[in-house]
Amino acid sequence: MSAERVTRDIRVLVVDDHPVVRSGIAGLLASADDITVVGEAGDGEEAVRRAKELTPDLVLMDLRMPRLDGAEATAAITASLPHTRVLILTTYETDDHILGAIEAGASGYLLKAAPAEEILAGVRSVVGGQTVLAPAIAAKLVQRVRSTSESTAAGAERPRLSARELDVLRLVADGLSNPEIGRRLFIGEATVKTHLLHVFEKLGVGDRTRAVTLALELGLL
Repeated sequence: MSAERVTRDIRVLVVDDHPVVRSGIAGLLASADDITVVGEAGDGEEAVRRAKELTPDLVLMDLRMPRLDGAEATAAITASLPHTRVLILTTYETDDHILGAIEAGASGYLLKAAPAEEILAGVRSVVGGQTVLAPAIAAKLVQRVRSTSESTAAGAERPRLSARELDVLRLVADGLSNPEIGRRLFIGEATVKTHLLHVFEKLGVGDRTRAVTLALELGLL
């Protein structure tokens, strides 16, 4: 009999309306020793139903699907299953798609063209509480901020974050966990959490993903 695993596998629900693509993604995830595909869904409504049945650690979600799109399904899943995270994996990277998915509660956004190891690492990072954005997605968010900064800056008072709070938020944007941020800045993990709570309060947000995206929108990062 094999020895019992020290840590539990990451349980993933794969959602995509193309059966061949869905099968390929499931096969990629199954190739990892620490990831188990517990189910699949072919549209947004089925994704919400299966997520409630299976309570996976993570839902790997496509965006454009019949009956209920990925953003709407993400909102429904994160609202009813607070411990289940959603990672968007799609071919679409327009500003509206990106912001819509993140505002719906997604903890990350990757493109299907990403290397296999990047997708696997993204799954692990999101389940670990980190925010994951593909480089192309992060660049688009920055570009959006720059293109709208002139119209939003006039007369608009931005939240004032301290230098240390900005340091912490930049490292969150880079995908670092709280312990990693603490080691990088030579501060304790509890201090990192305190800084993040102050950031959340000042920005009026409730999670790391929205803090990063709002800071980018406001030109703070």
